[in-house]
Amino acid sequence: MAGCLAFLAAFPAPAQPATPPNCRGTVYLTIDTGWSREAEQIAAVLRRRGVRATLFVADEPTFRGDRTLGPEWAAFWRARAAEGHVFASHTWRHWYFTGDPGLGKVRYASRQRDGGATVLDGPALCEELRRPVERLREMVPEAVVLPLWRAPGGRTTPNALALARQCGLRHQGWSANGFLGDELDSDRTPNAALLDRALGSVRDGEVMLMHWGVRSRRDPFAGVLEPLIAGLQEKGFCFATLPVTGKD
Repeated sequence: MAGCLAFLAAFPAPAQPATPPNCRGTVYLTIDTGWSREAEQIAAVLRRRGVRATLFVADEPTFRGDRTLGPEWAAFWRARAAEGHVFASHTWRHWYFTGDPGLGKVRYASRQRDGGATVLDGPALCEELRRPVERLREMVPEAVVLPLWRAPGGRTTPNALALARQCGLRHQGWSANGFLGDELDSDRTPNAALLDRALGSVRDGEVMLMHWGVRSRRDPFAGVLEPLIAGLQEKGFCFATLPVTGKD
């Protein structure tokens, strides 16, 4: 219990900006780590459009041959914190929760062949969720971290959710219309189709999901991020970071 309380203490509640009175609705852009090939391009778009996002961090391999929470990325994360983005845990290893083998336990496995698998109990799950936050804070002490977490692929189990709650963390997924599709095959779902779909379907309160780059996508979604944000802003939507309680 003491460990859980210490984990909770690491998450001071950030002040939530008031919604501007001219907003017809609010949407919440969330960004997971991923391959990070388009990270600087995406960050530049967010700056130009005045968008603050919620960034879910895991220690994943990148296009440069390093890892997203390695020291080579410290300047990138410091810049994002200075711009007003907030952070949350996306697990340390970015493995997948695949089942509940017993009371108070959850199976956790890599998607890579021979990548490994283990069974986590409560303290081990708390550690898996805490490590990316601790690593981020080593590089960016001023980072605002929310008491939220996101499972890789959004795949949870009853035990994973319950054990994380004991760590003081609430799971945050994304809304159906908020799935921007940057993980999909670009031949089957080109950027123009993803842009049209998002502009036509996003509604007030959507939690939107994208990545700093997806290795398998040949035509990066970052190429249509600015017209997407501009189109939503023209419709009267404002962008906000997630509240500390998350969004259903």
